[in-house]
This record gives sequence, C-alpha cells and structure tokens, in this order.
Amino acid sequence: MIYLRWRGFLATAVAVSGSVLLGWVCGPVSAQGKYPARPIRVVVPYTPGGITDVATRMVMQEVAKPLGQNIIVDNRPGANSIVGAEIVAKSIPDGYTLASVIAAHAANQTLYPKLPYDAIKSFAPVSLLVTAPLIVCVTNSLPVKTPKELIDLAKAKPGELTFASSGVGAAAHLTTELLMLTTGIRMVHVPYKGTQPALLDLTGGQVAMMMDTPGSMLPHARAGKIRALAMASEKRVAIAPELPTLIESGISVVGGTWVGILAPAGTPRDAVAVLSKEMQVAVHKPELRERFMALGIDPAGTTPEAFTQFLREEVAKWGKVIKAANVKIES
Repeated sequence: MIYLRWRGFLATAVAVSGSVLLGWVCGPVSAQGKYPARPIRVVVPYTPGGITDVATRMVMQEVAKPLGQNIIVDNRPGANSIVGAEIVAKSIPDGYTLASVIAAHAANQTLYPKLPYDAIKSFAPVSLLVTAPLIVCVTNSLPVKTPKELIDLAKAKPGELTFASSGVGAAAHLTTELLMLTTGIRMVHVPYKGTQPALLDLTGGQVAMMMDTPGSMLPHARAGKIRALAMASEKRVAIAPELPTLIESGISVVGGTWVGILAPAGTPRDAVAVLSKEMQVAVHKPELRERFMALGIDPAGTTPEAFTQFLREEVAKWGKVIKAANVKIES
C-alpha cells in the first residue's frame, strides 16, 4: 500500500517536469515593501521524483498559502547537485531564490577540492525540513538474515561482496563506507546514476547489498524481492517497527539523508525568519506529517541557527568518512 501511495503522490506532484508553480494563484497580495512581495523560486538540484523533489513540493505547497505568494519549484540537476546549488549561491540575496539540498551537499564540501562555493559560508540556512533514515537490504540470494551474518560473511570474503548506491558521495554510499570502517569489512562499491537502477540490480542479484530510504526499499522488501535486515537509525522507525537498528545489532552506525532549505549568504535576516517560521509550521501539519510517515520520512522543521549547526556537523561527519575511506570522485 505504501508503494501505491508513493506512486500516486508522485504522479500528482510531478505532473510537469522542470519548473512547477505551487501556491494560490488568486491568494492575497502582500503589501508593497513587505516580504514576500513577489513569487519565490526554489531550486531543486535533482530531477523530479526523488525524495528531495517530493518533500520540497509537499512543504512549499503549504508554505505558499500563508505567504500569499506563488512558489516556483525549479529542477536543475547536474554534477551531484553542484549545478543547482551554485545557481543559488550566486543569486541576488533578496530572499526570492532558495535551494533545496540533501546530505550530498554536505559531503560535496570534502569530495570536490574545487567546489565553486562553500557549502556553509556561501549560504544562509533557513530550515531543515525532514530527515529520513536508511534501511539495510540485501539481495535474496545472499545467505544472510541479520546484520551480524552480513558482517561475518563480508569478513569471510573480503573484497568479494558488492554494494550499490545512488552515486558517489550519496548518503547511502557514505553510510556504507562508515559501516565498513566501523566493522573492518571490505566490500566493492558499485555506484549508479540514481536509486532506481541500483535497486533494479539489487533485486536481480547483480549486487549483494544496498542502503537507501524506506520509501524506496520497503515496498520491494515486503513484496519479497529483496531482504531487509536493519535500520541505520538511532531507534526503530514507525514505518517498520519490526526491523532492528544496526545499534541494536551491536554495530554503532547511524546514517540517513535529509532535506533542507538554503538561501544565498547575505539574505536579509527578516526574510530568512519569515521563511523559516512558515516552514516549521508546515512540516508539522497533521496532513503533511501523515504523508511523511507513510514514506518513512520524519518531519524536522528547525530554526536557521539549528540548521546551521546541523549543517556544520554533517560537513564534519562525512568529511571524516570521505578522508578515512579515501573516497574519490572520478574525473
């Protein structure tokens, strides 16, 4: 049922690719000089349909109502989210151009020595919208049913098992690197251009293991196409309470992705405050929370200060993993 709801929502949310207008076209017009006085553009540095795009559209649809202005969601994929983030970093800091980013934004600070912006200093964090834990799954042909059995098998066959991810530097990739560093195992990374092709090869047995969000993985696990082992979260999640955490299995690894909103550095504080306030309210609306929970997404909604601190911690955490695991981007 979760899969049908997810697909149904996507069909509605992504009816038009590229720039999509969200909000009340006939809503109240703000007074001259009061922010916002015109439509707001949110750049999503990924193609329509993924967690970043979907969560952003869900929240912005609600945020547009009290603001009385349209919000345009503009998909600008490319270079592991760098294309879209650079557009916003170099935009006029007036509160009318925002970026929706995920964990890869924090990882890029270390992955790319010549990043055309600073992941923190070039932006004014607005709010962390949602977080999503990762679920550990294996192909059905792999003879393991618990995280411990997976680790034991990987230790017995160093460098033989493969793991898929949606791309180099993705949260799923780096969390698996953290798993290997923590447990001392060695597996071979097979990066894909997105979750769906990686998941296709996992179900087909071409790769042994993969982490990704519950919304992507659970429908296939519950259909018997792959086997779910554990959650890479601090505690069990409501969408799959039967699954233990890696911590419960004796493996101290926590990893997940998230979606947050950034404005260009120098954006007026009052504009950031207005946006942040409405985003915090929106993510906790009952109807939105219900949709989030059905997709394995947890509403967050933070102040700009809290999101700034969170972003700094993410840059530091994944920077250490990237350096320790010697992760490189192919030129």
